[in-house]
Amino acid sequence: MKRATPPETQNRLLAALPSRDYRRLARHLTSVSLPLRQALYEPGAPIRHVYFPESGVISLLTVVGLNKAAEVAVVCCEGVIGASTTLGVNTSHVRALVQGEGTALRIEASLLRKEFAENGTWFRELYRFSNALMGQAAQTAACNRFHTVEARLARWLLATRDRVNSRHLELTQEFLSIMLGVRRVGITGAAMQLQKQKLITYSRGHIQILDPARLEAAACSCYGVVKDIYRLSYRK
Repeated sequence: MKRATPPETQNRLLAALPSRDYRRLARHLTSVSLPLRQALYEPGAPIRHVYFPESGVISLLTVVGLNKAAEVAVVCCEGVIGASTTLGVNTSHVRALVQGEGTALRIEASLLRKEFAENGTWFRELYRFSNALMGQAAQTAACNRFHTVEARLARWLLATRDRVNSRHLELTQEFLSIMLGVRRVGITGAAMQLQKQKLITYSRGHIQILDPARLEAAACSCYGVVKDIYRLSYRK
């Protein structure tokens, strides 16, 4: 681990702060790695650190029983994990799981609460992100209820591609079944259909997106809706 050097950061929320405010905060930020499959939080556990991803992808999962969970939102370099502590909510209600390895800037939750209380510039940026995150979670809930597994898988692959900036994704059937909240047999069938249409190739946990434009046509409308939610939330 190493201390972050101001004013450079790949996290968009931090980068949006005035340079003076970010420099003050950067004294407490530590750069950490985000290994694949690492759980940053578990439901009911205390939030001791807040993470500002600079690369990688973190899924927020709602756990409904033993070995049963479904993804409700995804956070990457546009936001923050654990920001509820700034509002006095110090216990996680979701599992935060690294689904694409990367790095983050980490700060002790108590220090961020103090900074948030003293610095008004945080309100605008954090509320923008929180609004977008709530919109994403609401859209994902509707998507999981009304859209086919094939369309949801296409949407999820595109959203992940956008965040990791690559058409090559390392994803097992087991992991995809957790992310989409369906049985592995459902993931197998949906992936086979997308492969038959020559939209992707899928072998031994490796997925390659062959035709992004046609894959977007196969995805449900939620892909575009969530992109618009973030675009409008951050519009000046």
